[in-house]
Amino acid sequence: MKNRFKNILLLALAGCALGCNDLAEEPVGLLAPETFFRTAKDVETAVMGTYGWIASEPLYGRQFVSALMLRSDMVDIGFRGTAAERIQVNDFNMDDNNGMVRRFWPAWYQVISAANAAIAGANRLGLPEADINPLVAEARFVRAFSYFHLVRVFGSVPYIDYFVEDPEAVRALSRTAEADVYAAILADLAFAREWLPDKHAAEVRTRPTKGTAAAYLASVHLTQGNYPAAYAEAKWVIDNKDRFGYALEADFQNLFRADLANGLKETVFAFDFLGRQNQGDANDDLMGPMTGIRNNQGGGFGVLVPSLRVYQTWDARDYRRKVSFEDTLRVQNPNGTVTTLPYGAFPEARPHIAKWRRFPGNANADGRYSDHNYPDFRYAEVLLIAAEALAETSGPTTEAAGYVNQVRARARNWAGRATSFPEDVPAGLGKAAFVNLVLEERRLELAFEFKRWYDIKRRNLGEVVFKGPDALEPRPLFDPNRDYLMPIPRVELDLNPNLRPQNRGY
Repeated sequence: MKNRFKNILLLALAGCALGCNDLAEEPVGLLAPETFFRTAKDVETAVMGTYGWIASEPLYGRQFVSALMLRSDMVDIGFRGTAAERIQVNDFNMDDNNGMVRRFWPAWYQVISAANAAIAGANRLGLPEADINPLVAEARFVRAFSYFHLVRVFGSVPYIDYFVEDPEAVRALSRTAEADVYAAILADLAFAREWLPDKHAAEVRTRPTKGTAAAYLASVHLTQGNYPAAYAEAKWVIDNKDRFGYALEADFQNLFRADLANGLKETVFAFDFLGRQNQGDANDDLMGPMTGIRNNQGGGFGVLVPSLRVYQTWDARDYRRKVSFEDTLRVQNPNGTVTTLPYGAFPEARPHIAKWRRFPGNANADGRYSDHNYPDFRYAEVLLIAAEALAETSGPTTEAAGYVNQVRARARNWAGRATSFPEDVPAGLGKAAFVNLVLEERRLELAFEFKRWYDIKRRNLGEVVFKGPDALEPRPLFDPNRDYLMPIPRVELDLNPNLRPQNRGY
């Protein structure tokens, strides 16, 4: 069942807590905790509103996820006539006035502000813990999710864990050390792991559960290099997979069919877009046209297009390549016949991303306003986190290899036809070789799912993947002293000098 609550977008909540151009004129919010929140249902409505902020054009609809994709070595700019701000992100020559960053920085704080309002409202109700803490836990999960992105993209950021009642006070905020932001994220996720339910009604995966919180705890620990803790959380999810209803889907393609999204056992957490029901930026999903082939038949913009080398170096025997790419196009001729065009005849002359364009469900002809539930976390990633973290603590054990082999076994299923590729992990690998194998497995399994840049960053792979001899998308301007972080938007520094200094190199 679709999470229909997200259509109740609380646009009057404190969305301008940080990031509005004129805080003196923009109200903090009309739905303040002391006036709006009367019942637990009001809190639930506010929590649902946070998902509406995330499923919007500035964040998961286009700007933020596009920036993550362009920053990786898996997605290039196709049509170079696109907006300069995208080319700057892709080419590692952005400045602190980049338009994409200016869009998604305040949007994340709108999400956080709405979550803080829900928490403050819940705490004012005086209800028993058992009645209200699950909703508080959900709001704290959303807050942790938001800061987990912010701290990885920007480093130290202002940490706000309260409802802002005085907009002028925002002008005095300074940035919080990364370590303290991470500590707060872990605290929120631990609370969520304790109080969230095992499942939601109809097993919807667009609201977090205990399993969701544990999976994100594993990811946060992995990011920080706390491998024992990452393994422990991932292993707990694996051991309790039946309790949470998790399993690998048999057919990899089904993971990216909007019409099947609501029944996918593999989804740990997803964001729900509702087909053709946009409300301005809200619910505006542009991944279809951004990745689609740029011509009349393809109906796309041809912007987010992997380099040819990404496609050519991916073994053609891997079913995941077939699912991930569109390398031919069927064109309807005026006389009613159909011509199949190879990718060399595409305007950008290389295969395009198919995951978000091939089966968008109830959407426009170009794939806009899709019906996708974008999977932000899949059970396959839990398995790969367990494999990587265990290898870092105990070496490439049989158990660690077994987690990777589960993912590879599913990849051998070509829509019901059994194949022999990819093979199981070979025996005798050393620790470094095994970890590299897991990272490569993540690159392929999670291709175009907004994960690769974070892997490059946490493993300090930039100079290898962008400047090394095997670079899939060479980026000569990449500078490890600058480019692992993006700049704080200049407008924010001008409004609040306490946010200085700017990130190094901008």
